[in-house]
Amino acid sequence: MSNTPAQAARQELTGFTGELIGPDDAGYEDARAVYNAMIDKRPALIARCADADAVARVIGFARTHGLRLAVRGGGHHGAGLGTVEGGVVVDLSPLKDIHVDPEARTVRVGGGCVWGEVDRATNTHGLATPSGIISTTGVGGLATGGGLGHLTRKCGLTIDNLLAADLVLADGQQVRASADENTDLFWAIRGGGGNFGVITSFLFRLHEVSTVVAGPTFWPIEVSADVLTAYRDFLPNAPRELNAFFLHGTVPPAPPFPEELHLRKTAGVVWCYTGDDTEAAAREMAPLLDALPTPMLHAAGPMPHPDMQSMFDGLYPPGHQWYWRADFVNEISDDAVEQHAKFGAETPTMQSTMHLYPIDGAAHDVGPNETPWAYRDARWASVYAGVDPDPAGAERVTQWTVDYFEALHPYSAGGAYVNMMMDEGQERVRASYRDNYDRLARVKADHDPDNVFRLNQNIRPTPKPHFETRP
Repeated sequence: MSNTPAQAARQELTGFTGELIGPDDAGYEDARAVYNAMIDKRPALIARCADADAVARVIGFARTHGLRLAVRGGGHHGAGLGTVEGGVVVDLSPLKDIHVDPEARTVRVGGGCVWGEVDRATNTHGLATPSGIISTTGVGGLATGGGLGHLTRKCGLTIDNLLAADLVLADGQQVRASADENTDLFWAIRGGGGNFGVITSFLFRLHEVSTVVAGPTFWPIEVSADVLTAYRDFLPNAPRELNAFFLHGTVPPAPPFPEELHLRKTAGVVWCYTGDDTEAAAREMAPLLDALPTPMLHAAGPMPHPDMQSMFDGLYPPGHQWYWRADFVNEISDDAVEQHAKFGAETPTMQSTMHLYPIDGAAHDVGPNETPWAYRDARWASVYAGVDPDPAGAERVTQWTVDYFEALHPYSAGGAYVNMMMDEGQERVRASYRDNYDRLARVKADHDPDNVFRLNQNIRPTPKPHFETRP
């Protein structure tokens, strides 16, 4: 009887620095789980890699045996791109090294870290780098796709603060990409996702961010149209220090929210003012607050940056059913406001939500071709997320998400944010990169011509031209 891939790996990868886990091992069920419980795949081998050499060996093993290869950092992607049915998972979770250089204002981060670990390490020195809004998200997945969050307007996208990365390529080579080394590769990984190699270490720029003035303001869902109209007019004129995203959601039935607000549907704004000056923050928030009825709750106050980054963690633990869609948005028309109000009132579960993340300010300082992230002219990214802890609700939240997206897509800029895409087809991937796609495909051909790294929002390698020679 032939060996299983896990058995073959144990025989062939002698001295492996890490852990090789197969379907017959006691820890397999926990090891194969990803954040989205709607994803239920059974890899033939999960290789927890403790160093770059281990990563290279696993890539070589998968290629030799003709097995599809997935790469997992935090495992957060909604489409389950960090796992694979019957293939091999390169699990980077042991790569947890974090080194902060406060004088250089940089942080070196292992490819298996999640953002909460980075936030806590940098906050000790009064520093931070931009990331997302849920601290259990893996660094690698978010950082290579763009990186929108609470610091976008002040500090740019996560990719705008990436200074260097160490990668293992499809052929097992270990290289560094930066502004001075492998510059084409460095350009590609700042938005091109995991198409070009396995990143085992990142180097990020840090900013002076320690305490922020942050938190939500909630209004009744019945005035959603008024809130969104005021928000769209207010935010582009706000200073960069003030980040604020709009949301539709439901007030969680737990502290610190007052009991009388529990489970009420809401239109809200989540604030993050970079600084500890509460009076200055209040002044900058005032034009929006003054333009609207008194909110049900206004809970913006000073807190350490890591606390803001982890504010949504309790509402969104691993193991829920997730389905999401996303678009870039240039303008929010009155018709779009009406559609948002309609679907906000129909939010199907407490965890389901819609967010409008701003991408102006510092994000507009970078040109559309300086990184693959092509929608530098957009003002917002809209994200529609149907979420339910109950598997029985998966179909309902999926339908709400799709309906919401399809109703608002005609008002969008036409592209997608790859970190918030499901498996939506090659044309949707191409639309995400606009005229940067062809350059990405050429870089892909140089570094992964066989498309080994294809379990992602895939950029297909452009074949090199064949020139026929005549006698």
